[in-house]
Amino acid sequence: MANEAIIVELLGNGGDPVRYIVADAGAIPKGSVMELTTARLAKVASAVDTPIIGIAAEEKVANDGQVAIAVYTNGIFQLKCATTQCAIGDQVSLAAADNTIALMTTLDMEKGWTLGYALETIAIGATGMIRVLK
Repeated sequence: MANEAIIVELLGNGGDPVRYIVADAGAIPKGSVMELTTARLAKVASAVDTPIIGIAAEEKVANDGQVAIAVYTNGIFQLKCATTQCAIGDQVSLAAADNTIALMTTLDMEKGWTLGYALETIAIGATGMIRVLK
């Protein structure tokens, strides 16, 4: 996958990973932004305006029999900014299904669609550090 989140620093208890159920048939690259679909069922984030739960802590190969995956919920990760420049402190959310981020819009926080906030100014098309806290 392009645009994987790169671990800069895991905070809390090793990134405070939470295990979620995943479909055996799906492939999940390490570093994917993950979304919640139903009760404790997760998948690679496929669209904007979805409940984001964190960053995939491991790779999951399709049809390998594995039906759970750890998701980092607390850390600093490097992610690519897609559509709008993000300034230091700006809250960010998923920009597209390609694992990129953008400036949060109205209701993102209330709906659980935010991923975290920018720790530096990130220009469109550039990568920068994001404080992920879910």
